[in-house]
Amino acid sequence: MDNEVIIDNMKNLGMTEYEVKAYLSLLGQYPVNGYTLSKNSGIPRSRIYEVLNSLKDKQIVFEQKEGKSVSYYPLEPKSLLEKYKKKFDNMMDNIEEYTKQVYIKNKDDNRLVIINGREKIIDFINLLISDAKERIALSIWEEEINEISDSLDKAIERGVTVKGIYLGVNNKYKQLVTHRRIDRYLAEKKERYMTIAVDSTHVVFGILSRGADSKVTWAKDSGFVEMSEDYISHDLMVNVYSNSLGEKEKEKFEVFCDKARRDYFDYTDEEFEKIKWKEKKS
Repeated sequence: MDNEVIIDNMKNLGMTEYEVKAYLSLLGQYPVNGYTLSKNSGIPRSRIYEVLNSLKDKQIVFEQKEGKSVSYYPLEPKSLLEKYKKKFDNMMDNIEEYTKQVYIKNKDDNRLVIINGREKIIDFINLLISDAKERIALSIWEEEINEISDSLDKAIERGVTVKGIYLGVNNKYKQLVTHRRIDRYLAEKKERYMTIAVDSTHVVFGILSRGADSKVTWAKDSGFVEMSEDYISHDLMVNVYSNSLGEKEKEKFEVFCDKARRDYFDYTDEEFEKIKWKEKKS
């Protein structure tokens, strides 16, 4: 297929010609620094970082910093297409054929990618969920799940298994277990954390309560994925067990949990009483 046809099609998606050339060049060789990308793509060095910043804002290119060195790599073609198909279905066939031909999958998949900004994070999570085939495991707050519910509902309709923990009070998902003693959790924590694993391949974890300063890590390393699923499953087991107890047994269990948590974090008497006071007040 003619390279110029692909460039024109991708420009119709809202990308500039330099952005298209940078992305296609990265598909064939990555990660590379800005100088190498400028040389490979034919983009002037005076423009390459402007182009890369624009592509990063669109989450089409990601950067990785190691000391003073910065390298770049592309969003996988399949994910790029899912991102744009919603608006430009009639243009995707040609682009899909071309990008699959030139894309060389990197065998080294142990990188950790930082994604900044709550809006971008939510968009990326929706993208991963929309491509889920088998399983989604998550630990998520009510504020965030409201913004991924459409994608999550469609995944469930496709037969995707959903398991995890819901931190909130209005849980509409039978697949998720509501976290016990949410007032206690709020008394102790100042941030909303989230972990989501998709198809045992992707995991996204981090903080989403800081608005534009929110930050998560995206990884495809099997060790990080397994560790994250273990974290979710452990929290799930504790909550399911607590829910299975009678009133007196549950009270005794929660006293035990409080002591174990106090010992682990080495809270002083004053710190621990302050947390208990906040829980009762809320």
